[in-house]
Amino acid sequence: MAEKIIILSGKQYSGKDTVAKILLENLTNFHRIGLGDAIKLEYSEKTGLPFEEIEKNKHLYRQDLINLGNKRRSEDKDYWIKKVIAQEGNIIVPDVRVKRELEFFKAENAFKIRVDASRETRALRGKLVGENDVTEIDLDDVSDWDYVISNNSTYENLQAESVNLANIIKDVMSLGNI
Repeated sequence: MAEKIIILSGKQYSGKDTVAKILLENLTNFHRIGLGDAIKLEYSEKTGLPFEEIEKNKHLYRQDLINLGNKRRSEDKDYWIKKVIAQEGNIIVPDVRVKRELEFFKAENAFKIRVDASRETRALRGKLVGENDVTEIDLDDVSDWDYVISNNSTYENLQAESVNLANIIKDVMSLGNI
């Protein structure tokens, strides 16, 4: 069972994975496990496509992944969360997308991060698909994040803010608040 948990949320191409990567470089006692990783692994088993292919070309499979994620959630609202929370140690979950997931992780005292980027910025980074899907809009009205990163600028700015955030998280964890 996971001990300490950091979650990230944001729309597609907002920079969640990039922030997670920078945090992992600075919080070496954490490892990454995404809800989307569990979905991609199951999709890989179902289609025979290698996980690496799905990860490399997410844009080609995004709608199928969204559909599979929603299908399993309709069968068991905590299906993907249970897969992730079973991980040992400290985890960073870079892809919390819906209120149920957020509420579950809140109950586990996760440190909650929102990565924001404008639609225009995100569209420059990749093809936006399923923008009105629940996984894209369900957390739009949430405001009680522990930290919000605006990612409309350069990688260097995002990196500097993420390193600063890692230091904040280290301080919070030393106080036992996470």
